[in-house]
Amino acid sequence: MTFRPKFITFDCHGTMIFFDMAGAARDHYADTLGPERMEVFIRDFAAYRLDEVLGAWKPYAEVVHDSLERTCKRNGVAFDPAIAQAIYERVPSWGPHADVPDGLSRIAGKIPLVALTNSMNDQIVRNVAKLGAPIDHVFTAESAGAYKPQMRPFEYMFDQLGCGPEDVLHVSSSFRYDLMTAHDLGIANKVWVNRGHEPANPFYGYTEIRDVSGLPGVVGL
Repeated sequence: MTFRPKFITFDCHGTMIFFDMAGAARDHYADTLGPERMEVFIRDFAAYRLDEVLGAWKPYAEVVHDSLERTCKRNGVAFDPAIAQAIYERVPSWGPHADVPDGLSRIAGKIPLVALTNSMNDQIVRNVAKLGAPIDHVFTAESAGAYKPQMRPFEYMFDQLGCGPEDVLHVSSSFRYDLMTAHDLGIANKVWVNRGHEPANPFYGYTEIRDVSGLPGVVGL
């Protein structure tokens, strides 16, 4: 890819931030579930979180609560609302993947960096502060009134930036949350950060990088 965008837009949790919902689940349920059942539980928890964000917007604490409750029911585990709240409260404490600060710092000041995140306004501030480079704009699901993979957060971002799909390079480690929707909205320039979350899907047209340290080279920096 040789493209110098007006903005580089990022998924935040998972792509830039080490989003450790799996670790949180292990910490709370390790004494209840054996290794094999734990892997099933973690898989179900991720699937239910995705399902929960596809409907009308609700606070992310409710997304975590409802998805964990459904996961517990499916796996025959007693549900404790206090555990859901404890997992939710961990989210702002998580920092970046090790490759992120250097990769972003090599771009910051040359191309505006934008975070488009499935987060609450009061949560994301602490996550962004740990990234090691200035983020020019942060747009949340709370402000957009919808979660990715719905289109509305992207459209909200375009309206706020005064740009269109042709002006951005969108970066994500997830097809299901970001890159499929970006494709449907006509964002031709996409980067997949292959963190092993999902298998490759070349249909959606992207440049693949191993981690964010490879991003400056994508835009000629």
